[in-house]
Amino acid sequence: MPQKQLTKGGQTTRRASLVRAMKRVRLFAMDVDGVLTDAGMYYSESGDEWKKFNTRDGMGIKLLQRAGLITGLITMEETKLVARRAEKLAIPEVHQGARDKLAIMRGMVARHGLTLQEAAYIGDDVNDLQALKAVGFSATPADGLPSVRQAVDYVCRKKGGEGAVREIADMILAAKGSKFDVLGSKSK
Repeated sequence: MPQKQLTKGGQTTRRASLVRAMKRVRLFAMDVDGVLTDAGMYYSESGDEWKKFNTRDGMGIKLLQRAGLITGLITMEETKLVARRAEKLAIPEVHQGARDKLAIMRGMVARHGLTLQEAAYIGDDVNDLQALKAVGFSATPADGLPSVRQAVDYVCRKKGGEGAVREIADMILAAKGSKFDVLGSKSK
């Protein structure tokens, strides 16, 4: 369901449709560069590579996990930095060097006995489009490419690496009625 400009009366219908889609989500997968990072690649004189990750995105991922969602990363890059970040956040599905992100999404949902309609994906570039179009709920950061912004269900207010993942995590949790106290334990 590509994002469309709606008249005032259609906003309520669109919002209800998005909430229904988010309630079904049981697996949340993310691209890395341009989603969890600002899409920059930083190199030192000695050749070290750096990426900046947003800690609020990390907390959003942890909150989704505490609510019982499976989390995953799908990226074309292959770096130790991504593996370290995934390990720190205990992300169970980590797929680096991904050339066919849709095939990886299909494999993830099958492994967990889910359907693509129970999956959400956030990506920012053309190599994410097939996966974005296949899942039950799709999103892109505010600075995702124009073709991606046209294809997704939701365009974040936040940019990649600046809280876009947390924005989506909070929306999914709100749609599911999940609330967490400051220690991260589920409350009613």
